[in-house]
Amino acid sequence: MEILAFGVQDDERPLIERAFAGEHEVRCVDVFLNRDTAAIARGYEAISTSVNADLGGPVLQTLAAGGTQFIAQRSTGFNNIDLDVAERLALTVARVSTYSPYSVAEFAWTLAMAVNRRIVRAANRTRDFDFRLEGLMGRDLRGRTVGVIGTGRIGEAFTRIAHGFGMNLLGWDLAENPACRDLGMRYVEREELFREADVVSLHVPLLPSTEHLVDAHALDLMKDDAILVNSSRGGLVDTRALVDVLRAGRLLGVGLDVYEAEAGLFFYDKSLDVVTDDVLARLMTFPNVVVTSHQAYYTEDAVTEIVDTTARNVRDYVAGRRSENVLVPALPPR
Repeated sequence: MEILAFGVQDDERPLIERAFAGEHEVRCVDVFLNRDTAAIARGYEAISTSVNADLGGPVLQTLAAGGTQFIAQRSTGFNNIDLDVAERLALTVARVSTYSPYSVAEFAWTLAMAVNRRIVRAANRTRDFDFRLEGLMGRDLRGRTVGVIGTGRIGEAFTRIAHGFGMNLLGWDLAENPACRDLGMRYVEREELFREADVVSLHVPLLPSTEHLVDAHALDLMKDDAILVNSSRGGLVDTRALVDVLRAGRLLGVGLDVYEAEAGLFFYDKSLDVVTDDVLARLMTFPNVVVTSHQAYYTEDAVTEIVDTTARNVRDYVAGRRSENVLVPALPPR
């Protein structure tokens, strides 16, 4: 069987080709799946999609009409997939349930440290041979308090790093993680976490119940000199409310690897285009904000694991097997 893989980065291509070698042919394309590109999949029974693919109803209908029966998404999150429509169209959809949590956890701390120690500003200055220290003062993390929203595998890895820094640990989740408790984490109500934490990091999935979890009220609760980090999903943060808070001179800084309106922006080169997203444009003007392009997961270790799991999902589909990665019930064995 030949598989069409959408949104393949140059770094990913050899990993994908190696994962499928000897079993299935795979055609890698760098275009991302959306309404304009869905027709490319005509004739492909199985496709693989990237984290920012548009798998809404209209795209799924185009895929099904073109003969696609199986979609293997190369990511854990699936807020971009209309699962109800997929089930009505008898499409089988699988994802990557888990991959290296350290990739995201370590990057979240990279963002926090870059904000705290003014790394971007310092690097830009020294490129111009400006070696002044004015405006670059940061703070020790030891003895300060970190608030971890979501203490699953990634949140736990993030917490272990915070424990290594010697920080006080606050957590919020629907289910407590015993490993985090053993590190000294104290689980509290969300409002208390926002009030007490010097660093707040988000590690929950984007669901209807978590959309704009960090809204104007949550931001008002945060300390004026707190740091906010989001390496999970952009929709967790109400960006307009965040801009208002930053404009008022509050928060020590913000590190964002995701943005709620990133579709059509992130993973593309927009350097020569006119920026039409006024909220993102305003956000980028603040000197205490670091924005990266949804790259927290992007390590060789994590991407290899993601690709290998995707290949395994394809094998399971061909064999008529189900696994914990299947989001929409698999078709009966053929």
